[in-house]
Amino acid sequence: MTATSETTASRSVTSKDPTTDKGPGRLLAVVLTAQFMAMLDLFIVNVAAPTIRAELGASAAGLQLVVAGYTISYAVLLVAGARLGGVFGHGRAHLAGLAVFTAASLACGLASGEGQLIAFRVIQGAGAAVMIPQVLSLIQQHFTGAARVRAIGAYSAVLAVGAAAGQVVGGVLVSADLFGAGWRPVFLVNVPIGLALLWLGVRVLPGEPRTGRARQEARARGFDPVGLVVLAVGVTLLTVPLVLGQELGWPDWTWISLLACAAVLTGFVLYETRLAARGGAPLIAPRVLRLPGISLAALRILLVMAANAGFLFTLTLHLQGGLGYSALRSGLMCAPTAVVFGAAGLTWRRWPAGLRSALVPGGFVLMAAGAALVGLALRSGGGGGAVLYAGFLLMGAGMALAFSPNLAGALANVRPQDAADASGVLVTVTQLGQVIGVATVGTLYLNRLAVPGPHASGEALWVCELVLAGAACVGAAAGFVRRRRPVRTAAG
Repeated sequence: MTATSETTASRSVTSKDPTTDKGPGRLLAVVLTAQFMAMLDLFIVNVAAPTIRAELGASAAGLQLVVAGYTISYAVLLVAGARLGGVFGHGRAHLAGLAVFTAASLACGLASGEGQLIAFRVIQGAGAAVMIPQVLSLIQQHFTGAARVRAIGAYSAVLAVGAAAGQVVGGVLVSADLFGAGWRPVFLVNVPIGLALLWLGVRVLPGEPRTGRARQEARARGFDPVGLVVLAVGVTLLTVPLVLGQELGWPDWTWISLLACAAVLTGFVLYETRLAARGGAPLIAPRVLRLPGISLAALRILLVMAANAGFLFTLTLHLQGGLGYSALRSGLMCAPTAVVFGAAGLTWRRWPAGLRSALVPGGFVLMAAGAALVGLALRSGGGGGAVLYAGFLLMGAGMALAFSPNLAGALANVRPQDAADASGVLVTVTQLGQVIGVATVGTLYLNRLAVPGPHASGEALWVCELVLAGAACVGAAAGFVRRRRPVRTAAG
């Protein structure tokens, strides 16, 4: 993110279209609550998985698909969901996705067998894929200037709090065994919230793109069915082995799938570029990827979300498996990171303007220091003490500063007509970052866990935290290299 983009974002004034604006504050509250609910479902089922397996008699592979079905369909369909918003209106698409998500949550809670639960989880992920990309698009269209920066800060906070809250809420609901329902409340809790959001959303969300011209442009572009299919295949080839590989022992097909993914995604880029050159309507407009700061922002978002997901996943494995803590206790131990993430994400814009250009690289440096402290505190197999919580605070603050100003600066350069494409790309990168973080860092932890026990688990976690610190250093250096490159070219 550049200082120019941040200045642009901060000096703009909020504008409203009286024909469609029905209260930006209420709109933001509705879509961010839905975002929180979807984020919760990415993590809440992990805590309930042992109970689901016991009560449904699910196989190990089946249980993995219950957990992963949501993630896979969500990741695969995100870009298509963003395009639906551009064509039919982001408000309408958000409500349609919310309705599917809520209905699928009810079906999951009432499922009587493993196969039903897997199918409904896939549908639930599809609903989230239509619902969630509209959040950034609606923020882009209904907020500008300082109001947009605040809205993006709230969006960032919801991402962090939702991740940690999923583990806490899951532990509470499963432990409470409400009405003897066991694991079912982790899904059924979405139903009353979803119905309330639908009722409110109909009243505050816009039904069409904001202008007739924007609506005509979006509908003229269509869906690019070839690009949609190719991208879906590529993302599937990436996410399925990453999600299932460790559980299945990384059989040959997982590596073949990852190699095929690289080929398919390369083909997707070439196809979209040629389609745009011919005057066609690509699924992702190449000009969006060329906007100032978008590529760098996408890389940094990928690194932050991979670090966030990998950090929470391996920390939970260590606390529950290595130290024997309950799901609720381990979830509560993750809470300080989420709280600081949310607080820093909401307040960074109030910091002195002279510091803002250093916030993102500085955030990555704090992440590196925090990861190293957490690993060091838990390496010996003990409880960690004050050093552990210092690491948690640094991780939370660092991730917020690496994410929120970065996202705000990138979106400051996106025109409203490109909001759907940019949102689809950045939300997809966010989701893929989480999948990659869990798969790579989780695999590293499990492969180094030679024998069970606090000390061995602590040593495995220490290695993972060093890897996360290294990834954070890459994020800090990426912007520096990007800024220096034009200078060297000009000199040459």
